[in-house]
Amino acid sequence: MPTSPRASLLLLAYLAFVSLGLPDGLLGVGWPAMRSEFGVPTEAVGVALTAGTAGYLTSSLLAGFGIARLGVGRLLAGSTLLASLALTGYALAPGLAVVVCCALVLGLGSGAVDSGLNAYAAGAFGPRHMNWLHAFFGLGVALGPLIMTGAIGAGLSWRWGYGLVAAGQLALAVAFALTVRAWRDRGAVAGRPTPPASVPVRQTLRLPAVWLGALGFGVYAAIEIGAGLWAFLLLTEGRGLGAAAAGICVSGYWISLFVGRVVQGVIAERFGSGRVLWGSLIGLAGGAVLVALPGPAWSAVAGLAVIGFAAAPVFPLLTLTTADRVGGAHADRAIGVQIAVAGLCGALGPTAIGVLLGRTSVEALGPALVVLAVALIALQLAATRLRPAEVVAGDPSSS
Repeated sequence: MPTSPRASLLLLAYLAFVSLGLPDGLLGVGWPAMRSEFGVPTEAVGVALTAGTAGYLTSSLLAGFGIARLGVGRLLAGSTLLASLALTGYALAPGLAVVVCCALVLGLGSGAVDSGLNAYAAGAFGPRHMNWLHAFFGLGVALGPLIMTGAIGAGLSWRWGYGLVAAGQLALAVAFALTVRAWRDRGAVAGRPTPPASVPVRQTLRLPAVWLGALGFGVYAAIEIGAGLWAFLLLTEGRGLGAAAAGICVSGYWISLFVGRVVQGVIAERFGSGRVLWGSLIGLAGGAVLVALPGPAWSAVAGLAVIGFAAAPVFPLLTLTTADRVGGAHADRAIGVQIAVAGLCGALGPTAIGVLLGRTSVEALGPALVVLAVALIALQLAATRLRPAEVVAGDPSSS
């Protein structure tokens, strides 16, 4: 009965996305105590972050190419176990060197889970669940600080925070291992045909739509993270808001992103992913224009809220429609490339925006977001028009 595994796999997918966000929140709260215990400077956290990013980019890229050989179930079980071992290493680490090694391993596990689940969900789940999955990632990021704060507040070491999350990851890995067979046929879960057999890797890498789509993911990541990172500076130094009010407004941006994914997932399932995606891209550009307009703080605040709500379904729906751009036979690999590029540009893009603001003024944030939003629309148009011939002709696997 296809409805039974669908419910169980959906639950596991949601829990996995929560688990992906948890470690991000743990480090921010736990680092002051970790730094003090290890006797290292505050900026040493950058070494761990760099190692984690390197592992994440590597595994998310390779996972897209390895799904056909390993199978999604085995990939998820092994990668989640790897993440659990890495978090256990954090909890037992005697010094920074071990933490850096564990960060690399955690990145390897997390990147594979992220890429594998996104690839699977794009073929098995509809737009509502695709958006909700990414909303649950945000929930995980929010829960991470609470877990670490609770452990430290109870008089326990920061190590307990990592230990608790490691135990949860281990339980999740066991659940993935027990359901390996259920993950084999994503078509049976969704009532859709199973994607065709794998094609040569070089054939995938030759498709312009693959690289245009990946660039689109990178630009989107730069917009989402860049807006959230530099909005506080714009509102305080550029628009005259107090620190407390600006902080609330930035929180509102992230809340609108979460709410948007919950709400627009339902809307996309009713009116179609394509319509909602294009509406969101246009709304994203409109919000960026509001931020760019010189004027009172409320216009920038309104623009940020619009950006958050409009951006919410873009990443999930771009993932969901990957097969429409590249064909079902190439979709898993393309998603791996997209996730890797998004992770890379999510780090480099906001950094580049920061350099721009430092050399000009904080008011350059709005125009930068406008340029990026227009570039994202252009990339989506180009990727749609340069689809492979079999997709244009009506490849059933791409629907």
